[in-house]
Amino acid sequence: RQGSELAGWATGRWTYEGIDLNHNFADLNSALWDAEERQLVPHRFPNHYIPIPEYYTFPNATVAPETRAVIAWMQRYPFVLSANLHGGELVVTYPFDMTRTYWKAQELTPTPDDGVFRWLATVYAAANLAMASGERRRCHYDDFTRFGNIINGANWHTVAGSMNDFSYLHTNCFEITVELSCDKFPHASELPEEWENNRESLLLFMEQVGHRRGTGV
Repeated sequence: RQGSELAGWATGRWTYEGIDLNHNFADLNSALWDAEERQLVPHRFPNHYIPIPEYYTFPNATVAPETRAVIAWMQRYPFVLSANLHGGELVVTYPFDMTRTYWKAQELTPTPDDGVFRWLATVYAAANLAMASGERRRCHYDDFTRFGNIINGANWHTVAGSMNDFSYLHTNCFEITVELSCDKFPHASELPEEWENNRESLLLFMEQVGHRRGTGV
């Protein structure tokens, strides 16, 4: 109702219960990195299919029903490739989304499958008409064109409990985040153009399911 240009980045971000779904998945990164520091990986602590911490499963845990439903869905079906769609920027991000140095807001934090993730992100970004346009403008302050319109999530801004990191560490699914547009809430009249900007990218990305070659965490 405010109009697409007037809506702030936080508008529509939280659920009715006040939970930010983008940060609501279990933080498996910290558990893995702590176990690595104590040299428990992989003999006493797994480095893939990491179990959900017990505290996260308690009925009074701050976990949205939507998050619980998505996790149950992921556990039921062995997805290997995924993308979640955001708005407000033009860039494709890939894990890890959380910095390994807990007090840093930005830090390059690649996974052992960094090459695969960069390939998947590049496939999407290179075919996206808005990202690949020679006339594209910056959305805000960051110039992602110099990175090929892709970036390691943690090297942009740290996110604990992201779906990308959870998918990778809990189910071995390779997931990226696509920031679709500078405008977080485009007008209805602009949706056909947004579809055309992303149609080929979506198709090419889905085709990668037959080519994914990860080394495993």
